Amino acid sequence: MRPVTAITLLWLIWAGSWAVAALWSDPAQKRAGFKAEARYRGLWIAGAVLLFIPAHGYEGRLRLWMPDLPEAWICVALIAIGIAFAWWARLHLGRLWSGTITAKAGHRVVNTGPYGLVRHPIYTGLLLAILATMAAKGTVWGIAGTALLIIGIVTKARLEENFLRGELGSAYDDYAARVPMLVPFAPA
Repeated sequence: MRPVTAITLLWLIWAGSWAVAALWSDPAQKRAGFKAEARYRGLWIAGAVLLFIPAHGYEGRLRLWMPDLPEAWICVALIAIGIAFAWWARLHLGRLWSGTITAKAGHRVVNTGPYGLVRHPIYTGLLLAILATMAAKGTVWGIAGTALLIIGIVTKARLEENFLRGELGSAYDDYAARVPMLVPFAPA
């Protein structure tokens, strides 16, 4: 198997399993709303399209670097680690997970497992996988897509922060004061 095939399979397996697992979630009691979410969703769509433009056949100014085989397999490993971390967070969150910004019945601060390392571990894992995908591609399109995805993820994380502060009050403020947002071991 080539690294490009492994990368494609990792992302396809993640996307498919993530979509199926969406059925395993409690119904929302309150939602931030489509208008608030439209900002980050547009960035995610544009970023994903650019990131996943095939890299083969690009030379010159569009291909900025070409990783050798060991570097490409390191990128594959980092993508797998990022996706595994995101899955760990999703499983740890359980039925409180939602693909949108919502509050569920019995919503509470989850501060154990990966949520003890960062407040948004799903995004942390996906950011690692996205950055490793960009590094494996080495294209202008990959960098542009990654930039849009990072902006989209940070935008959604900030929207979630504001929403959760409104829903959970001082419990979330205390959690945010102790645990960094996206980068483990960074100052909160």
